Amino acid sequence: MRGCADVKPVFTMVAINFAFAIVNILIKKIMELGADHLVIVAYRQLASAILVSPIAYFLERNNTAAKLTPRILCYLFFSALLGVTLTQYLFLLALEHTTATFSCAFINLAPVTTFLMALPFGFEKVKVHRKSGLAKILGTIVCLGGAVAITLYQGIALNSPHEMRGMSGGSKKKDPKWALGSVLLMVGTFTWSSWFLIQAVIGKAYPAKRYTSTAIMSLFSTVQSAILCMIVSRNPSKWVLKGALEISTIIYAGAIGSGLCYVGMSWCVDLKGPVFTSAFSPLVQIFVAIISLSLNIEQIHLGSILGSVFIVAGLYVLLWGKAREAKECGLKLEKHSAALVCEDHLPVTHDIPISNCSAKT
Repeated sequence: MRGCADVKPVFTMVAINFAFAIVNILIKKIMELGADHLVIVAYRQLASAILVSPIAYFLERNNTAAKLTPRILCYLFFSALLGVTLTQYLFLLALEHTTATFSCAFINLAPVTTFLMALPFGFEKVKVHRKSGLAKILGTIVCLGGAVAITLYQGIALNSPHEMRGMSGGSKKKDPKWALGSVLLMVGTFTWSSWFLIQAVIGKAYPAKRYTSTAIMSLFSTVQSAILCMIVSRNPSKWVLKGALEISTIIYAGAIGSGLCYVGMSWCVDLKGPVFTSAFSPLVQIFVAIISLSLNIEQIHLGSILGSVFIVAGLYVLLWGKAREAKECGLKLEKHSAALVCEDHLPVTHDIPISNCSAKT
């Protein structure tokens, strides 16, 4: 039973990142057709709220273990702002200047940034005198080196993509602006990592309410995105969805990508912690690259591949350090428990003669 419990979070995160990969590819296509970034975010979160709210009502309405307080609402507001509204907007803006594979490669930094941001809040600790602590530091440095390589070195193109049949609509691709896209992705990675930390706090303060918290977060994000869109652009025509592809993409991205996937990630954060959950981010890039190469729908460059190798390698050095640290903590707990058991079996010597005590003094 324990083995099954350990495997469930792994399979859940693999499925979630496969769903994210499909979302990234589909959204890239509708953006090429002229869809607005913030409109995509607003409609996507609205679809998520519409799907998750009824589920939350029927599954969690009788759960009175946790009450929705103003403090929790504040956490959910900032969770929506940082982890959904700004993250998705920055990611989509960067996606316009880069490719889906490049963007996903940069998002691979999320586990490292989550780890670095978790240190001052006490979610993570580094013991430099042990191998686990050194592995965490080394993994972080290698990951950051891979990010720098992706940003500064584009390299040769490894394929010659063609437009997906029936989906190009005669649109002309823009020349990628890699530097601007990299900066946007870096900022987006930090806002995305902050979501994992906020979610860890929400999971403790508002337990067993994952559907409810996801529904509220989606509603907050819908309003935030709509307000931001009206500030940035007041063109009403941008809110009109054009064609079956845009509508189906929004529904899928909202219901699956922002609805069920966020519920699953919240569950994994509660069970395994923020760093474990964010550690599966590189799978998105792997899935996107496999789909893109299979369908030959976007150009993949050598720099993205090389940088990704460094990021993934550094990531799993970091995870090895975390696994070793957990093992060391487990051994310490076992030794401590064994010592307590031994103490429980020692003969009771409360009735010590007063003469013996006075003789020692």
